[in-house]
Amino acid sequence: MRPVTLFTGQWADLPFTEVARLAGEWGYDGLEIACWGDHFDPWAAVEDDRYVQERLDILEKHGLRVYAISNHLTGQAVCDDPIDERHKGIVPARVWGDGEPEGVRQRAAEAMQVTARAAAKLGVRTVVGFTGSAIWKTVAMFPPVPQSMVDAGYRDFADRWNPILDVFDEVGVRFAHEVHPSEIAYDYWTTVAALEAVGHREAFGLNWDPSHFVWQDLDPVGFLWDFRDRIYHVDCKDAKRQVGNGRNGRMGSHLPWADPRRGWDFVSTGHGDVPWEACFRMLNTIGYDGPVSIEWEDAGMDRLIGAPDALAFVRRNLFDPPGAAFDSAFGGN
Repeated sequence: MRPVTLFTGQWADLPFTEVARLAGEWGYDGLEIACWGDHFDPWAAVEDDRYVQERLDILEKHGLRVYAISNHLTGQAVCDDPIDERHKGIVPARVWGDGEPEGVRQRAAEAMQVTARAAAKLGVRTVVGFTGSAIWKTVAMFPPVPQSMVDAGYRDFADRWNPILDVFDEVGVRFAHEVHPSEIAYDYWTTVAALEAVGHREAFGLNWDPSHFVWQDLDPVGFLWDFRDRIYHVDCKDAKRQVGNGRNGRMGSHLPWADPRRGWDFVSTGHGDVPWEACFRMLNTIGYDGPVSIEWEDAGMDRLIGAPDALAFVRRNLFDPPGAAFDSAFGGN
């Protein structure tokens, strides 16, 4: 049975000990631990063995395991252009430094190398995160974007991430890039281009989150099949499209989360437009046996109600493939 975990990124306002207690009481198998708040500090992990053991002890106390750590926020700053006050609000102070953009990028890259080493010390094989992008700013395609500018963006990504991935290879950890708007790979064809840019090296794979596909009108099920050898991690999050009234559009109109004038929003798992049964069946088909991590993000529901509700939904629907069920029942060889 694949483990169902809780991503702690949306819970970073709470102490790690409290999030672990809640997740354990609700019945989660483990956590996808975010590298912000007080949840996990990669630098502390590589510098102090006691820090790692303390985190493991907290998990054990609540009957949990760690299957992945996530450093989306720092990863975002590796390739982003521009680097500005938005990044100051999300990256650690030691990464931001004096805010000079190229310095921020270099320190962010070093921090992602540290994150790989920290994951290895924690006994985790997968780091989930963002890459940032020097060319996301061109996505509107006007003024017209020359192909040379797009090509340069992918070269910049490869130049900055290959040295990071070298450390991932060195310590036996993989990076699972979350395909997501504002990243170097945000849809189907940009994922193809990103994989080609780094030579399809094994250290670089994908974190599959279907919510981002739904609001872009992409097929999350077909994506799983086509990139089946690169699905290193799965985040379970739903989205609801709110278009069709002639006013709401896909781009969100600079409106805040949960504003009804937006064209889409994140909603509780099982209440949106993600075709979950087809997705779970495809995960079986491609042989994905890793964690399914619930990323709770619904501004319209109390998370203390929503997180256990989402767990119950996934438990009901995340069925094992027929062979696994038969082997379990009859002790297959």
